[in-house]
Amino acid sequence: MGETYYLYTKGLTVGYDGVPLIRNIEFCLEKGEILTLIGPNGAGKTTILKSLIRQLKPLGGVVCLDGQEIASMSGRELSMKLSVVLTDRVRPELMTCEDVVATGRYPYTGRFGVLSEEDRRIVRETMELVHIAELSDRDFMQTSDGQKQRIMLARAICQEPDIIVLDEPTSFLDMRYKLEFLSILQKMSRSRNLSVVMSLHELDLAGRISDKIACVKGDRVERFGTPEEIFSKGYIQELYGMTSGSYDERTGNLELEAVKGQPQIFVLSGNGSGTPVYRRLQREGIPFAAGILWENDLDYPSAKALAAEVISVKAFGRMDDKTQKRAEELIDQCSRMICTLEVNEPGEVHLKFEEIKEYARRQGKF
Repeated sequence: MGETYYLYTKGLTVGYDGVPLIRNIEFCLEKGEILTLIGPNGAGKTTILKSLIRQLKPLGGVVCLDGQEIASMSGRELSMKLSVVLTDRVRPELMTCEDVVATGRYPYTGRFGVLSEEDRRIVRETMELVHIAELSDRDFMQTSDGQKQRIMLARAICQEPDIIVLDEPTSFLDMRYKLEFLSILQKMSRSRNLSVVMSLHELDLAGRISDKIACVKGDRVERFGTPEEIFSKGYIQELYGMTSGSYDERTGNLELEAVKGQPQIFVLSGNGSGTPVYRRLQREGIPFAAGILWENDLDYPSAKALAAEVISVKAFGRMDDKTQKRAEELIDQCSRMICTLEVNEPGEVHLKFEEIKEYARRQGKF
């Protein structure tokens, strides 16, 4: 861990009232990279972020930004390099949304806080960037939680920092605005070389947007690396102490616990067509079997998580007579078969599926 990184920590220990919560935190970030903290609720992600921005005094170790210890920077110097969006609710009275965004320019306005025409241009452009220009004259307190979150992002961007720190920034946003919010961060990391440190609960989004991920568990950062290194088989379930359901690292799918028992329905499926049926059967408490699936099929992760039995073959492998026979045995055991897949291309796969469907018809189960 060295001085070549734009942000790094060394031996950092954080906590409250002199009591360490997380010890010996070491991670690093290049200019323009996105670092995401993940981990269970209460693990200490917010505590780490508050220590990075000097809201909490570290109990040991150092945080270095652009070759300088943060502890040695003046408030103005730090605010010109770093901006913050925390989950703490702000309650500015009698301020419009534009007024709130404009406070991001205060590090540049001097003692009297008077905005120049250039400052106002930056405020307007930032509000347009974050898609809140139409809220300009609205009372900040009359906006929704999601709008407030985007306004606070605009305020942070308006500060023109080199690095932005965000605590669960997507918490109050619906699906559309989650994606817009993170897309803005990603675009700015690329176009303006903006570094980002944030915490997220949405693992699928963390895996997509992050250059680096730090996993907080117990009294330490248990793992630090790229998404490909972190989302390795079984680790996320271990990190979160999952005791029911499943998480698939390849797809980001979370599934509830499979229904136990002898399969009652056989689902002939593939190409992603079966997953909605698997989930409906799980909701209805009906155990089922699924197949015949290649192990790289879109349906395979959900089938593995939810089905009592899955008939599968290796990716692009051959569906042989033994595989077909097992499907027919399961059809015999089940009360009926559901087929979600139409295979229209001639060939061995088409033939196997048609033979299985015909077998189920003869049994009166399809």
